Amino acid sequence: MNKKFKIKTGDNVIVITGKDKGKTGNVILVNKSNDRVVVEGVNIVKHHRKATQESPGKIEEKEASIHISNVAHLDPESGKATRIKYEFKDGVKKRLSVLSGSLLDK
Repeated sequence: MNKKFKIKTGDNVIVITGKDKGKTGNVILVNKSNDRVVVEGVNIVKHHRKATQESPGKIEEKEASIHISNVAHLDPESGKATRIKYEFKDGVKKRLSVLSGSLLDK
């Protein structure tokens, strides 16, 4: 089964539910097999590294994935959550914000 998501790597999104509700960031990774995304600066978890002969132990902070249904595209003009629509202009498929109609693709 081939899943299709409207959220892609590099998109600017806002978290709409959960402990990080209201935070924004860019999508770093989209995991289609598990319906999850990794967003920069959202869902920070601590990872304990065991000490080895080469390096001492440490506690790292990194972004964990969140479910794709918990994020929405960020409207470039209003800064609110929005859905997206597709339009063909000059034979090229473009992604537009439903809220303001502004272009989401670079």
